[in-house]
Amino acid sequence: MARNRLAGTKRGKSRSAVYYQNNPAARRKKQKYNTDYNDTPSRKKYRAVLQAINRRKGTHGNLDNKDEAHQSKNKTKQEHYSKNRKALKKFFKN
Repeated sequence: MARNRLAGTKRGKSRSAVYYQNNPAARRKKQKYNTDYNDTPSRKKYRAVLQAINRRKGTHGNLDNKDEAHQSKNKTKQEHYSKNRKALKKFFKN
């Protein structure tokens, strides 16, 4: 597979992206928060459940650019990974 030559050459244009580009100290603080948050047991379990479903359906590692997305607390569906990242999941508080 070819490497993405554009990786790391574009900058985000959203207000928050511009803010963090201009404020390195704030960016480091946010990165530390995200690291700690994603290291919590509840987030690890959340990722593990979705990964298990993805493996069970046989879509893990097949380069289809899809992963499991929660539709409710108990229901998931396959969705393109970037749409899944953008989605606002209101039914999760953690």
